[in-house]
Amino acid sequence: MAIEHSFLPVLLGNEMNAYGMARAFYEAYGVKPLALNHTNMEKIQQSDLMTFYEVPKLHIEEQFVATLKAIAQEFAAKKLLLLACDEFYVKKIVTQKEELSGDFIIPYVDEPLAHQLLTRESMYELCEQFGFQYPATHVCTVNNFEEYDDILFDYPVVIKPLNMTKYATCIFPGKKKVYIAYNKEEKDRIFHAIYKESAYRDDMMIQQYIPGEDANMRVVNAYVGQDGQVKLLALGNPILEEHSPEGIGRYVAIITTYHRELMDTVKSFLEAIQFQGFATFDMKYDDRDGQYKLLSIELHNELSNYYVTASGYNLLQYVADDFIRGSKQSLTYVRNRHLWTIVPNGVLFKYVQNEQLVIEAKSLIRQGMATDSIFNYKDMNAKRWLNVTLDNLNFYRKYKKYFNNKGLSNS
Repeated sequence: MAIEHSFLPVLLGNEMNAYGMARAFYEAYGVKPLALNHTNMEKIQQSDLMTFYEVPKLHIEEQFVATLKAIAQEFAAKKLLLLACDEFYVKKIVTQKEELSGDFIIPYVDEPLAHQLLTRESMYELCEQFGFQYPATHVCTVNNFEEYDDILFDYPVVIKPLNMTKYATCIFPGKKKVYIAYNKEEKDRIFHAIYKESAYRDDMMIQQYIPGEDANMRVVNAYVGQDGQVKLLALGNPILEEHSPEGIGRYVAIITTYHRELMDTVKSFLEAIQFQGFATFDMKYDDRDGQYKLLSIELHNELSNYYVTASGYNLLQYVADDFIRGSKQSLTYVRNRHLWTIVPNGVLFKYVQNEQLVIEAKSLIRQGMATDSIFNYKDMNAKRWLNVTLDNLNFYRKYKKYFNNKGLSNS
């Protein structure tokens, strides 16, 4: 039974990400967050760790503010902590931050900085000042994509829609979340399919592909307090990603690791730009020059962020202790080795390409230092168990069908 608390987290957006956040809040405080505008994902909706409110058209501007103000009235006795589970709702929250801040505690930066960090070109320009390396990048529009100069950088290239919210609503043959083009003909076919055969009209990113397997990826997670000082730094080594068209690039297994120089680069950057809240830095190690290349910065919590909580440092507790309790927090570097995963062990052991990492994963599992954030035995009624089990079995089918050993991630 959830303990009655004076605060209530309100989660907006992606169902899977919301589950990891809800689990972290429940484990820290026994509080059940309120989750708004979620689709019919049964294994999540059957959870006992959160309360669902179905809100039609929450994404519409007028409905967004009106709905949240109604929620604030309904729970007027509580301090409401407003958190986004995807980039779309981060942008919605920061855009309406001034209007919503009277009813909600909002642990996000103001709109100008958020926009700069969430726009790929301006993000790279800002990060370059602080020593981050990144792959060569070019942005195409629906009006100029046919004029793209193929000599800007060599093939293969990564092609990715920059407005994933609008792209998600498009349906067309061969649709993928991220594309790899190995030559001009493949690049032209991808752009033609997206701009000529679908309703997508927003920008597309072309980026130099960084070779290497899934285990070349790194993810740095940080929490920055409202005083502008970094409180928590964690570094994860994703050892396996999803390879299906709709999920390519999504981390499904991470082992925590430690790299002080890389973590301190992130710390210096966040404090210099006067950041606050959560930040996720996705990078890939480039064997060709021995550099970590920055791919993206996210301001929302993803499902894989639960690896930090699983390692013993509850990421969501940092924000609640900071903004709700006003606790004094010192800087912590996560050093604990822990395996986080959402796939069955059979998939993990078969498709992780680095044999040493497979050995380490097996060792962590034997030692009880492994966590599946979805297959949660403390939140497992019969219906949820059935849906989670079916999804786990489906991972075997998806990896058999889509996995290859080319290391196609540059997400």
